[in-house]
Amino acid sequence: MWSLGLVAVELGTGVPLYPGRNYYDVLKFIIQTQGQPPDHVLDSGVYTEDYFIEDNYNQQRWTFKTDKQFQCETGYESLETRYMKLTRLDDLEQVMVFGRGPENGQRLFVSLIKGMLALDANQRITPSEVLRHPFFNRKSSPCTNMSVERPQNPVVFQHPSNLESKRSQKINCSFQNSVEFSQQVCVHTSASSSFNSGELEIVEGSILGNRYKVEAFLGEGGFGIVAKCRDTKTNRAVAIKVNRNRPDILQQAKLEIFILEQLRRLDPDAANIVKWNGFFHDGERVCLNFELLDQCLWDYIRDRKNQGLPISEVRPILHQLTNALSHLGSVGIVHADLKPGNIMVVNRHESPVKVRLIDFVIVWGTVGYSAPEVMLGIPYNEAADMWSLGLVAVELGTGVPLYPGNGEYDVLKFIIETQGQPPDHVLDSGVYTEDYFIEDNYNQQRWTFKTDKQFQCETGYESLETRYIKLARPENGQRLFVSLIKGMLALDAHQRITPSEVLRHPFFNPAYQYSKQSSGHLTITSVLQSDQKHHVNRNKFNKNWK
Repeated sequence: MWSLGLVAVELGTGVPLYPGRNYYDVLKFIIQTQGQPPDHVLDSGVYTEDYFIEDNYNQQRWTFKTDKQFQCETGYESLETRYMKLTRLDDLEQVMVFGRGPENGQRLFVSLIKGMLALDANQRITPSEVLRHPFFNRKSSPCTNMSVERPQNPVVFQHPSNLESKRSQKINCSFQNSVEFSQQVCVHTSASSSFNSGELEIVEGSILGNRYKVEAFLGEGGFGIVAKCRDTKTNRAVAIKVNRNRPDILQQAKLEIFILEQLRRLDPDAANIVKWNGFFHDGERVCLNFELLDQCLWDYIRDRKNQGLPISEVRPILHQLTNALSHLGSVGIVHADLKPGNIMVVNRHESPVKVRLIDFVIVWGTVGYSAPEVMLGIPYNEAADMWSLGLVAVELGTGVPLYPGNGEYDVLKFIIETQGQPPDHVLDSGVYTEDYFIEDNYNQQRWTFKTDKQFQCETGYESLETRYIKLARPENGQRLFVSLIKGMLALDAHQRITPSEVLRHPFFNPAYQYSKQSSGHLTITSVLQSDQKHHVNRNKFNKNWK
């Protein structure tokens, strides 16, 4: 009956609820969603002590082992492999609502699933009780709230991390190669005519799905390739993402299709997101059909020789991206990997340029654009996207990334040196806080960031200075623009500005758009310390980022 409950969840949402790699992971996911089995259940388990610690002095005698405790005992590293993270089973109704829209019976369906997934087997619903459940009564018309408000805590859909560790500095995203952070690769229309396809066996002139003729290759990655194709029926040029025929890539493609189906509720033009034309099969391969766009924002900035854009150009781009996040939030989706490489320019020759957000296969993100709560292992929501947008805004204005660290330690160090340390109540919630901070209950500020030497002694990792600009504080420069960025980069996610607040910010007030102050570039010299050692190393930038 438990297994049938999980099958029911997958029927209703399209993805498994607890896709752990082993029993520890699955038990952890269950506890995080449904709570811990009662002590009398755990008392009967032959393997309970493998996963729990008994303490007869606590009201709840059994405590689930932490990831570190379990790894220390077994050598197994727990990984986040869920496609959706629920804080309770009741959230399944929310998932189905923004997946298919509100329907009669959704609440009864969740009620039935909760009975099937009772933690105590003796309390679990029986087959005969299932068959008598009101969910199967065709005459019943349960009262369902059809006016669903925007969720306060959106369900986070994410790519499972069983392919790569969170600590890995490589990423695997649609429309983008798996590359180091300092080598962003984007989709171009100035594409290559040849491609070392390996297992894909695709060449220029190949026909995909008996319809799409390959004209050039735009990019490649662990998932497969993105090709510029010509629709032989309409003569329209499109971008086709061809996924490799591997079980893990197939699962990734299913997740991407699931998310793209949710986004179909939005108007791509109004929401500033890429237009998806559906998917098809080419033999055993799953192919996704997208509109063909011009170039990614990273290339657009690079074409300006990384000098930054005039404020008059920054304003409409930032407004469109905020609008995109607002629309994503309306359907409860967090992008979680917002960066210039995942933002496409529709036509670079238009003025003002139009941009679209791409790549909704949510991974662990790119470390240089990740919010503090993401790096520290704190549950996150759409505020994480706002942090990333703040860093994109800095890059638009200055031409270079603000926190281009090689790892989480470096990025956290750069943040602390520029903005100060996150407050203790934020650090207290982090699963990974102790990886980077030392707790001292005798200090007024209980958490102290580890020095380079302390971190290297513990991990073997040598911290490097990789910044192109070093700021003493993010206050100087064009005042309204920097004021907006500071709101986006609030260290406490609960204090961070929201998309609707961004759109009401004075920076977007037409009265300011044509003033002398707002028409110029955000100059690097205005935001740097006067000390000569704090400079912009553009030669390093151009060398590393080509």
